[in-house]
Amino acid sequence: MGMMSCPGVSALLCALLHLALGYLTVTIEPLPPVVVGDSVTLKCNFRTDGRMREIVWYRVTDGGTIKQKIFTFDAMFSTNFSHMENYRKREDLLYQSTVRLPEVRISDNGPYECHVGIYDRATREKVVLASDNVFLNVMSPPVSISVIAADTPAAFSRYQAQNFTLVCIVCGGKPAPQVYFKRDGELIDVIPMLEPPPAAAGLMNNRGSRNLLNRDMDDTKMQKSLLLLDTEERGLSPFTENPFRGRNADQGPIPVPVTEAIPETVVSLEFPRWVHSTDPTYFFHQMHLPMSDGTVEVRAMLTWTLNPQVDNEALFSCEVKHPALTMPMQSEVTLAAPRGPKITMVPTRARVGDTVRMTVQGFQNEVFPEPLFTWTRVGGRLLDGSSEHDGKELVLERVPAELNGSMYRCTAQNPMGSTDTHTRLIVFGSAPVYSSHCRLTLVLILLTVTLELT
Repeated sequence: MGMMSCPGVSALLCALLHLALGYLTVTIEPLPPVVVGDSVTLKCNFRTDGRMREIVWYRVTDGGTIKQKIFTFDAMFSTNFSHMENYRKREDLLYQSTVRLPEVRISDNGPYECHVGIYDRATREKVVLASDNVFLNVMSPPVSISVIAADTPAAFSRYQAQNFTLVCIVCGGKPAPQVYFKRDGELIDVIPMLEPPPAAAGLMNNRGSRNLLNRDMDDTKMQKSLLLLDTEERGLSPFTENPFRGRNADQGPIPVPVTEAIPETVVSLEFPRWVHSTDPTYFFHQMHLPMSDGTVEVRAMLTWTLNPQVDNEALFSCEVKHPALTMPMQSEVTLAAPRGPKITMVPTRARVGDTVRMTVQGFQNEVFPEPLFTWTRVGGRLLDGSSEHDGKELVLERVPAELNGSMYRCTAQNPMGSTDTHTRLIVFGSAPVYSSHCRLTLVLILLTVTLELT
């Protein structure tokens, strides 16, 4: 409430001054939070027994250092009181001044002040002022939500346990929304982390990453895989312990039977032998990034030790609650290994000297996370002399006849699994091209031979 003050004066004397100068109190009705796009009305109530001088509304910015006028009523130049309502008459009058803000924006968020001035009774010229303020809280619902993998594209490893991080990015909210994850429709019980996981930190720094759980193993050496299997048969678990959670002593290793070697074309069916837990521990980290428009971007991260046998085809969803939303926002992804890449070759009938493009067009299923594509030439190096090429497309410039019949392999892999597709390059020889002069020379030679024969 704003009213005339009497600094350094007793209450009785202050009351006498009010009686002499005029009585004035100002109050602004409190406002509930409003949503971007709504209209809001600011209401300033003031009671006085004096003669009106002016009413001024201010919008306060920069921490109170700047006051911008948004409405002014000057009684000296106007007798129109239509913007005010006279509630009742006693010894004084109760008025209400209103200011309407249509379609509020985030920038309208902040404090507002109502200043009222009346003439004092003694001089009829001196102005007595009183004021009050209110804070307009403008909320904004999130405008977008998406779920990505922190470390993509990433390779699949048969010999190394991998941590996996999903990142839910929510943009445009004010205040910051509440974010949580579900798996197959069930809320995930998480353990908060004070620091972001390494994979998510890599997302902020050009996707550099490392695993929380790490085994120094060569993915290309089956001998080490056999050593792991031998370790299991002797009752020892090669699984690297989770640094965030202890292991019960009574949990012994689960023996895994030896299986036959699996062809490269269905490598996605082979999973790490040491991943036995079907009830992983999920770790959760959340960060708020203030935006220039006053909203907040939230990045929520869910990290756990990946088990392709259990997590393949699992549905993960990120949901958001916000006071400006009538129902939660949601974005969902299904973890899936790539299967059956479709490769196209242009041109379909390559000739010597042509530029050939081999491109991955799609899969037999929806794939998440984003696959990593690697091209190799079976039994030799690529045309540029490199051993492999990364990307969805392999370009062979000016193919020579020597590449006819060569086999190319495209490996598509993500943390859930990998698969290979082979395609053979057939190069057709070019037909001889004769100029008009050559054709004339050939005709003359044939004519000469004919004449000699006759």
